[in-house]
Order: sequence, then C-alpha cells, then structure tokens
Amino acid sequence: MADFKTHITTSTIVGMAYGGVAYTQFGLPADQCVLAAGLCSVSGMLPDLDSDSGVPLRESLSFAAAVIPMLLIDRFRSWGMSADSMILATAGIYLFIRFVFGKALRAYTVHRGMFHSIPAVIIFAEVAFLLCGSDDLQRRLFLSSAVTVGVLTHLLLDEIYSVNLKRLRIKKSFGTAIKLFSKRLWPNISAYGKLAILTYLVIQDPIWGVEQNNAAMNGDLRAEDEQSGESGILGTPFGRDRDSGATLTTHGGADPAMAESSNTTTRRQ
Repeated sequence: MADFKTHITTSTIVGMAYGGVAYTQFGLPADQCVLAAGLCSVSGMLPDLDSDSGVPLRESLSFAAAVIPMLLIDRFRSWGMSADSMILATAGIYLFIRFVFGKALRAYTVHRGMFHSIPAVIIFAEVAFLLCGSDDLQRRLFLSSAVTVGVLTHLLLDEIYSVNLKRLRIKKSFGTAIKLFSKRLWPNISAYGKLAILTYLVIQDPIWGVEQNNAAMNGDLRAEDEQSGESGILGTPFGRDRDSGATLTTHGGADPAMAESSNTTTRRQ
C-alpha cells in the first residue's frame, strides 16, 4: 500500500485541482475553494485512522482534529460564540480527538478494516455535511464532496499499490481498500448502522426545508416579475387602447384639456 508521504502529497495535489476547477470554471468564492482544497488534502489520511500505531495513526488523528474544527466554524458562528470561545472549543476538540478518540480507535479497530470501504467514504461525507452549519446548501455539498474526493483518493492509491507492476502480480491486500463488506460480521453491523443513522440525520437536516423555502420564494418572485412585466406593457403610459386605437398618456385616462383639444381638432377635420 502507499505510504504516508504518497497519500498526503496526492490528496494535496487533487485538492488543489478540485479547488482550482471550482474557482476558474464555476466562479465559486476564492476562500471557499481554498478551504475545500485543504479539506480534500487532509481527508486523504482519514482512512488510516484504523492504523494500530505509528506515523499514519498519529498524523491521521492530527488531521482529523484539524478538519473537524474547520467544518464547525459556521456552527460556532450560528451559536453566537465569541472568538475566544471558538479557540477554546477548537482546543477541546483537538485534545478529545487526539487522546480520547484515538485511544478508542486503537482498542476497537484493525487496519484495512471498514475504515477502508465504500460505506466509510459515505460516512465521512455525511459527517462533513452535518458538521457544516452553513445555510447555503451548495456550500455544504461542495465541502462535503471535497472530503469525499480526499478519502477516495486514499482508497484508490491503496488499490493501485496493491498491484506489483514489476512482477505483474497482485498482492494479497488487493480489494481490501475499496470494498462493501468486511469478512467479519460485527464491523459490517457497526459500519452500516452508523451509515443508516447518519443518512437519517442528513435527510432530516433543516437545510432541506430552507432550500425548499428559498426555491418557493424565488418562484414567487419570478411570477411577480412576469406579472409586473405584462402589466407594464399593457398599462404603459404610452400604450394604445386596443378598441379605439387612441393614444393614452396616463393610466387614469387623458388629460381633460388635451381631450377637449383633440375633440375640437377632430370636428374641424
């Protein structure tokens, strides 16, 4: 499998491409694109959270501790937290992930377990989506997709490195990174149980209601614009009465003096 340096280098390059394309081709804000590139980069190490020890686990925990506060910035703001409170919360999250969560991972996971699987990719993406507190659905999908791309980059690299091109043989580790199920029952129950819970939370997230309301409001505004446009054409001060063909100068009818002058002219003719 690929080593730590290969994983972080590749996911960083892919993240830069991801953010660059979003900025140049889709016109997304520069700061949002830079954040997405960083998330993709650090997410390239998330599957190695199931490493027993060593550099991959230590660095993966550090990256996870950095990614989660980045995603929680909007949540912190929506909760009305001050800058000092945000700093304290970030420090607390970092310590919890590095030591408490890290210890639990060492005790209950095995390397190349369900952290290296398609369900895990979806779980990481859903966690990112839920952590983002923004009311902008496009932004949340964009950032959670960056996490997805980073995790997938890691799994694809592991599969590529499972093939020995020099000797033209496939290693035993082939197929253990991109999989749907584990050989053991409990990891499958645990992974798919988490996936079901997170999927339910994503579906119930208030952002979908906000998006529907915004769509309805936009539809109403478009309808009003269309109606006002038609009214402006038919009721314009310079419109013509469809029955008589007379030119009207105001919505309320012609000026009396102007009308009398017009009638006098008509009689003379």
